[in-house]
Amino acid sequence: MTSNAHIDLSKAVYVLNNAQHICILTGAGISAESGIPTFRDKQTGLWENFRAEDLANCDSFVRDPELVWSWYQWRRSEVKDKRPNPAHEALATWQAKAGQLGQTISLITQNVDDLHEQAGSQATHLHGELWQNHCSECGQTYEEAIDPAVTALVPCKSCGGKVRPSIVWFGEMLPQEPWQIAQQAAENCEVFISIGTSSMVYPAAGLAQSAKQNGATVIEINPHPTDNGLVDIQLPYPAGEILPELVAQLSQAKN
Repeated sequence: MTSNAHIDLSKAVYVLNNAQHICILTGAGISAESGIPTFRDKQTGLWENFRAEDLANCDSFVRDPELVWSWYQWRRSEVKDKRPNPAHEALATWQAKAGQLGQTISLITQNVDDLHEQAGSQATHLHGELWQNHCSECGQTYEEAIDPAVTALVPCKSCGGKVRPSIVWFGEMLPQEPWQIAQQAAENCEVFISIGTSSMVYPAAGLAQSAKQNGATVIEINPHPTDNGLVDIQLPYPAGEILPELVAQLSQAKN
């Protein structure tokens, strides 16, 4: 890191060392460091002629449920072997030590993968979870695991409707409980950290604004800074590079 980066990291450590309530929002960038393509990356293979936006919506599922289901099964097959990177592991370490540090860490993610959970974190998913399914007709959760190789539609055991991924599609509302948790965490935190997200997708993008309005310091970790005016401290580096050092320094400061 450059000398300026060390200064910014020291500022972040100082602010966090004096905070009790911290809200962290993660986006596609943190998972990209584990090899998971971002949602807006160009599709590959059989799907290169499709746009993700044209598949991840209710109208597409009604019009061609087999196509949408097959696409999500392909996405699952692409993700199933991916593992947490040092950024996920650092956040899990931080959460585990939060009590010793006198802190509460609310981890909110826009990602649908389970890398936070694999690393040992407890995360609130705003946009759903890739490995969960429910009935598109009655809403019943489909409990059984479905192998990504199964491309045929799966019927609901309760009503016979079509099972779909438990993902928030374009045009759908965010699930109420996770969104309330995220709002409360943002409104009550002293420090808000945005990691690997452009902060452009609403309503999640409004969380930083809410935190700022309530007096929080906003820290951004992103190799491509957004320069949106809300950020107080920028750490323009990959999360897997900067987070382990940040968490290590926090732990040392409290020892």
